[in-house]
Amino acid sequence: MSQPPLIVDLDGTLILTDTLHEAALRALRDKPAALMRIPYWLSKGKAYLKQQLAAATEFDASTLPYNQNFLSWLVAQHKLGRSLILCTASDQSMAQAVAAHLGIFDAVIASDGITNLAGGNKAHALEQRFGRAGFDYAGNAEPDLKVWQYARRAIVVNASAALAKAAGACCEVEQVFARADIGLSVWRRVLRVHQWMKNLLLFVPLLAAHQIPSTVDAMALLFAFFSFSLCASAVYIGNDLIDLDSDRQHPRKNKRPFAAGLVPVAYGIVLAPLLLLASVCLGMQVQGSFLAWLGCYFLLTCAYSLVLKRLVLLDCLTLAMLYTLRLIAGAAAAHMGLSFWLLAFAVFLFLSLAFVKRYAELEAQSHSGKQKAHGRGYYTNDAPLVQTLGVTSGFAAVVVLALYLNSDAVVMLYQTPEFVWGAVPVMLFWVSWVWMQAHRGKMNDDPLVFALRDPASLFAGLVFAIVVLIGARGWPW
Repeated sequence: MSQPPLIVDLDGTLILTDTLHEAALRALRDKPAALMRIPYWLSKGKAYLKQQLAAATEFDASTLPYNQNFLSWLVAQHKLGRSLILCTASDQSMAQAVAAHLGIFDAVIASDGITNLAGGNKAHALEQRFGRAGFDYAGNAEPDLKVWQYARRAIVVNASAALAKAAGACCEVEQVFARADIGLSVWRRVLRVHQWMKNLLLFVPLLAAHQIPSTVDAMALLFAFFSFSLCASAVYIGNDLIDLDSDRQHPRKNKRPFAAGLVPVAYGIVLAPLLLLASVCLGMQVQGSFLAWLGCYFLLTCAYSLVLKRLVLLDCLTLAMLYTLRLIAGAAAAHMGLSFWLLAFAVFLFLSLAFVKRYAELEAQSHSGKQKAHGRGYYTNDAPLVQTLGVTSGFAAVVVLALYLNSDAVVMLYQTPEFVWGAVPVMLFWVSWVWMQAHRGKMNDDPLVFALRDPASLFAGLVFAIVVLIGARGWPW
């Protein structure tokens, strides 16, 4: 006797994401003006809203984070001759695209712009078509309980133990595909806690001026550090949500929690504003203009995520300014001025590091056989020119450092200024070393984060610190 058809849900079951949420995010990225029409679309029904959002942006079913364990089981069922039907509340255009991509479904039943095929609507549609207990159903959420009441058997996918138990009260549970827990390591990746190390730049102006912070300044800088870090995490989450399509086509970024479906995008939509609110609350504890500079940083990062990252050269210039804003905000938190020399040095150095980041991405995508970086304004064959611009910028930073060491300010700050000249070859080595690693394909992270993990970079930093310390304090003997 042949098996009854297996009805498969899409969102959260076959794929580890929600197509409606992602469609809204794509609209925000590509056609932000369309978001103004969402209240009107929703007034005509949720199915109409889904249809309009699906039509407003491009959808690529091949990049979705599929539930691989469940999908492998479905493929095996298909090979055994079982009839598989994709039945989803998502818009039919998206469902058809998924079915065409996978090639294992015999039919598609989905929302059509008029009927939102979820919960009771889905249950009644399936009962009318297959009869009570005439089908098995694979789902993941509480609305699926209404469908399981009409099904012969349940396949519970990516759901809680409580839902699996509730499904068993409706019908026989044939199989359970457990949901992966979101562990602490995943949340660290969501917040990108390792990127917080870049906010140590807030302390650089104080160190460059050879000032020992008072208790008040130290506390202010500590509040500023965590304020900047939470703001950066909020921005990273927003950037990851906007960049889902690009990240999924990147050889390394496709493992990020939102892109891989490890964390639902809805969590990110809620978490980002909460982190931003916490950042502002901490920033309000810092006197002076710090909060204004934090606002500038946030607005510039938003502009970068939505527009500037897609513009050739302007993206790297923006990244350099975002690094430099940390120095400015740190000086504001410590109630001190910022020298022209430090700003000039920082702009050129950070521009070089921004080009390193872009060059590494272009090389990685070139090795993947792509001719254009998805979501960026670069072609992969632009990599040699980006490399030239980046090396030039890095050496320009070293020239600024050398000119600074020949200025009157050095004589006032250092007891043995001639010894500080040792910082120049150290910087020459480090800039060259970073670019050498990028050229060899070993630059897999942000350059500053790479430097804090790379033994050669740490040794160069130690030598640089010793040279500066001896120059400032004089010989210890």
